[in-house]
Amino acid sequence: MQVKTLLKLSIAAAIATIAMKSAAWWVTDSVGLLSDAMESFVNLASALFAIAMVTIAQRPADEDHPFGHTKAEYFSSGFEGLLIVGAAAGIIWAAVHRFTEPQPLQSLGWGIALAVVSSALNWLLAWRMMAASREHRSIVLEADARHLYTDVWTSAGVVVGLVLVHLTGWLWLDPVLAIGVALNILREGAHLAWRSVDGLMDSAVEPEVRAQIDRALAQFAHHTIRFDHLVTRRAGQRRFVDLHMHMPASWTLGRAAALRTSVEQALMSEVPGLRASIQLLPSDVEAHFNDVEDTP
Repeated sequence: MQVKTLLKLSIAAAIATIAMKSAAWWVTDSVGLLSDAMESFVNLASALFAIAMVTIAQRPADEDHPFGHTKAEYFSSGFEGLLIVGAAAGIIWAAVHRFTEPQPLQSLGWGIALAVVSSALNWLLAWRMMAASREHRSIVLEADARHLYTDVWTSAGVVVGLVLVHLTGWLWLDPVLAIGVALNILREGAHLAWRSVDGLMDSAVEPEVRAQIDRALAQFAHHTIRFDHLVTRRAGQRRFVDLHMHMPASWTLGRAAALRTSVEQALMSEVPGLRASIQLLPSDVEAHFNDVEDTP
């Protein structure tokens, strides 16, 4: 299933869960369920922004962006993290207000049932999106899936808390529960924001991708051919590798270029979508452009 299709399903699920959780809050007057509903509004805004960023990320390279637009996905993850932080602040404010003016809860059975159904819907979608995020290497899908999983766990906590309120009559449990929800999603928001910043700083490829690159190069390395100065980076779904390939100085340019083509094809076969830049050097020549120069 394509990334955009899953994000559209996320929008539909967010609208459905907003309706159910808002109805649950309306019939119970529970600030815990209100906090749960507010998180679903964040899900909706995040999915809408994510579709916009994915659309930009899929644009082909152009004169102003020769490496493509794939980093746009990281803005979606950062935006979602900031929204979560804002939602957490709103939840804490509402919970503190309820502490000062406790209110009895109504129709808990209906409220709990609606919360459980909405959580089941979110769990199914989160499971599918997390699997697709690994398949497409999409931080957008991963961010949305993680947030949905957080939503499921917070909803479960709210439901358990409401049951305890019903059994004990302790009204103070409701705002305590809301604050717990806020702190949990605040932690998730900070994680997503960091992932966004980390991605924008040109992180190296994942360890498993680096292992695939090393495996492809090992097919060509022997006493006359060696590779060094290998660096990698990732930008959204794209992966890049730069390296030097050393070979005998007596080789013709045509022979060296033919071998480089074979190496590039092996790399792209091992890591689909990989962009490789290989600099050819004689065996007795070393490049030192990354060395730190002494300053007087």
